[in-house]
Amino acid sequence: MGDTTIKKVSGAQSPQGPDGQRYLASGKHVAMRLWVDEPPTDDKPRAARTYETVGYVIAGRAELVVEGQTVRLEPGDSWLVPAGAEHTYRILETFTAVEATSPPAQVHGREG
Repeated sequence: MGDTTIKKVSGAQSPQGPDGQRYLASGKHVAMRLWVDEPPTDDKPRAARTYETVGYVIAGRAELVVEGQTVRLEPGDSWLVPAGAEHTYRILETFTAVEATSPPAQVHGREG
């Protein structure tokens, strides 16, 4: 058997990243992060990351633009940004969402 250690990250103690994301539980192959009350904006820079991202909207509304395709994200919606795909978000209404990244985004400077 592999590592069977249970990991817990207390919401009040979760570390915060450089863009306001809160890092939640993570393992060797997947990590979660939380974006809370992101303010409306239409100027988030485009990015292409080495990791895959899936997300779930808790509150608010946004548009996700991936490789020229635009989808509207609303509470209850989930999404996928494939690894290597150029993308950006337009926050239309104060936005809260949880994301999972694989491999973990915060390891070895992948978020930069």
